[in-house]
Amino acid sequence: MDTSRWNTSALDTSGARSAPGEDHSAPPPGESEPCDLVTVPTRQGLEAVDILRLRTGVGPVLHDSSGDSLGFLVPPGTAVGWDLPGSACTQTNGRGLSLAGEPPVAGTGWLVPPRTDTPVTDPAVLRAALGEAARTIELVDGL
Repeated sequence: MDTSRWNTSALDTSGARSAPGEDHSAPPPGESEPCDLVTVPTRQGLEAVDILRLRTGVGPVLHDSSGDSLGFLVPPGTAVGWDLPGSACTQTNGRGLSLAGEPPVAGTGWLVPPRTDTPVTDPAVLRAALGEAARTIELVDGL
């Protein structure tokens, strides 16, 4: 999967620099928690969004302007262990990321905008939904 269009370095919009010994366990007031980004093909992502909406809820989801892929915001550290074939998870170094208003990545839009009740999607739940979505697509295509 080509994830080059997801310039995740753009997600770190704060411009803040860390000082040695500075505590970064919580974001500054008015800013969102850091996150990673799981990108998947659009068709599988849309199926997963439907599954998650019907069950546990879904956090913010971005779509790219070409319509090729969706990006699910997940907790920081997810990228370290993410290995689901057909998807990619990128560390965003999102310290200072503000999810209010416009999408944080150029050339994207919100499919599911940020909300306070589901700040990010649980990676284990997302993995299960993506697997179910892939099986559903395989079944439908086989008919």
